[in-house]
Amino acid sequence: MKAVAIQAFGGPEGLALIDLPAPDPGPGQLLVVAEAIGVSGADTLIRSGALAGYGFKEGHVPGSEVAGTVTAVGDGVDASWVGRRVWAFTGTGGGYAEQAVAAAGEILPLPAGLSAVDAVTLGSSAVVAHFGLAHARFAPGESVLVRGAAGSIGIMTVQLAARGGAGAVAVTTSSAERGQRLRKLGATHVLDRSGEGAEDAPSGFDVIIDVVAGADMPAFFGRLNPNGRLVAVGAVGGQPPADFGTRMMAAFQKSMSFATFSAATVPASDRRAVRAGQFAAASRGELRTVVHDVLPLEQAALAHRKMDSGEVFGRIVLTP
Repeated sequence: MKAVAIQAFGGPEGLALIDLPAPDPGPGQLLVVAEAIGVSGADTLIRSGALAGYGFKEGHVPGSEVAGTVTAVGDGVDASWVGRRVWAFTGTGGGYAEQAVAAAGEILPLPAGLSAVDAVTLGSSAVVAHFGLAHARFAPGESVLVRGAAGSIGIMTVQLAARGGAGAVAVTTSSAERGQRLRKLGATHVLDRSGEGAEDAPSGFDVIIDVVAGADMPAFFGRLNPNGRLVAVGAVGGQPPADFGTRMMAAFQKSMSFATFSAATVPASDRRAVRAGQFAAASRGELRTVVHDVLPLEQAALAHRKMDSGEVFGRIVLTP
């Protein structure tokens, strides 16, 4: 089968189309022939080598989510899955391929009316958005700022905060055009990347969901209300400064909170239940998926160049 592997850490040119044996599903696993493959910010970080310290090596096949048809099952898996169209979480890799394996607990059938492309646009991102807001203890009426709102996680966070009754949903983004698109998804205030630029925006926020992290993250503690909570759900801008906590300590009397959030800490059964509800909502048109581009698998390097350039609004999807 065809797959894309990281031949050398660094730029997108380190990705290469290669031939690999088709995987066999082991006990508790299913084999999925992919129709669509999601491209995420985590994929670009792995490709760059930034996460090599976590055990990723050159030769790794990136990609964590695919949608397609089950063609085989391993021991202990109900054979009735064969022939069904599903979304599948493949873990920390293996998704950039014509066929991929996933654990039975990480498979979800696709509802009628939801395409494979929409499934991988929504599948991981919307779950992170949902549980990220929950981790921040978001409540109706509270003000929310989504930092880095033009990516798939940010777009879903905007929609879910608006649907959840937020008093205000502000976003940081790089252009007025992106801001207008985010307003159509539920944003009420558009700020620049520094968190400024809208005179009518709240001076402080109860919740900040941060997809970016990076060097500028500490400045956003100054945008939190008393008892405000900032939750980092991504780090597409890299790690924050080592002393970022000093900004919080300087505002000790505001009782602010900082947390990271990874969906890996949520039980699979809970992720599955929430994702099923989100898939159903999307199939009814209640949640909007935003697809920036659909590219063939062999153009994975182009997809990563687009991601690295910051031009992507929504999700890039690869198709074998």
